[in-house]
Amino acid sequence: MTGTGTRRGATRRRLYEAAIALIAEQGFSATTVEQIAERAGVAKGTVYYNFASKAELFEELLRQGVVPLTVTLRRVAEVVLARGGGAVEALDAMAGAGLGFVSRHPALTRLVVAELWRPHRVWHATLVAARQQTAAVVADVLHEGVKTGELNDELEVEVTAGALVGMVVVTALDWQAFHPERPRAEVKAALSPLVRGLLAATPA
Repeated sequence: MTGTGTRRGATRRRLYEAAIALIAEQGFSATTVEQIAERAGVAKGTVYYNFASKAELFEELLRQGVVPLTVTLRRVAEVVLARGGGAVEALDAMAGAGLGFVSRHPALTRLVVAELWRPHRVWHATLVAARQQTAAVVADVLHEGVKTGELNDELEVEVTAGALVGMVVVTALDWQAFHPERPRAEVKAALSPLVRGLLAATPA
């Protein structure tokens, strides 16, 4: 990446972080481009140089925000499977990684979850596609478990993948909102039996 590309990437990152903070505080409609620019420490024109509008900025923010989670989950699963671990162990490790992501990006996670329930937004299709990519990583591990015989071949993979993603996200948000003082390891220990239990409940 060139120096110009690096600088532009850093500027976009500051704009993303400013937009996340402001929209989480006061909502999308109430947040102005001027406020985003001020919070990011750049001129208003810099926002429009990088994005055609506030909506485009937010759409790209949502898309790019989910990418690191997808990459992290895939990497964690690959590590577990490469050393001989099974699908259930990989999924349990992915749940822990998901908790870690939400604990580092609580405002972003709240925005993503909230926007999934607003289908009239122009960026809804983009957000749904990003969410599907994350669930697909989980589904791949479930398919691997079915293939090796660790999981029952009657498992509804797509539904189960969505259930696992939802379980981790809701658990993480509940933790951050109501029990932020509890260490992640403790929350993970409580979540693991739920993850394993869901998979154990597949048809015999």
